[in-house]
Amino acid sequence: MTGGTDSSFTSDALLDVHTRAHRSLTRFLEHCAPFDQPLIDREIPGFGFPTIRLQCHHAIGAEEYWVGVIRGDFRVEDDEDRYTTIESLGRYRVEVAAATAAWLRGVTPAELNNAREMLTWQGVRRTLVPARIIMRTQTHLFHHMGQIAAMCRLLERPLPPGNDFPLD
Repeated sequence: MTGGTDSSFTSDALLDVHTRAHRSLTRFLEHCAPFDQPLIDREIPGFGFPTIRLQCHHAIGAEEYWVGVIRGDFRVEDDEDRYTTIESLGRYRVEVAAATAAWLRGVTPAELNNAREMLTWQGVRRTLVPARIIMRTQTHLFHHMGQIAAMCRLLERPLPPGNDFPLD
């Protein structure tokens, strides 16, 4: 879509998806909490982000970046060394989720659904729909949770059933 309004997105619906996605991520973090530091930092071949810690950081950081793009105040920094434990990643998740939820609660339908030019990393300007960016951050989160689940299986601590998208 290059312009116009796509009325199929509402703040409430996106906030619901966001809340459920972060509820799942919280469960993943709780599942990984018993891992000691060497295990959350163990590199597992075959993954773009080769450790559980880096998978978690990337998934959370991508949401922070893209919501920043929407707001016009994104940051790009390699700050994964600030989040070295599951506990610190949990605090980072809370901070980022709160910022996204606050934006969703304050946005108008037109701001949410109208395509507009946005500045992205390296000064690239793109015409994007904020609602679609929000949806993308949440599907991206589930992609990385799948990778984390695979890593947990390889580390002989598979996730129990029910850690997918909460339906209730």
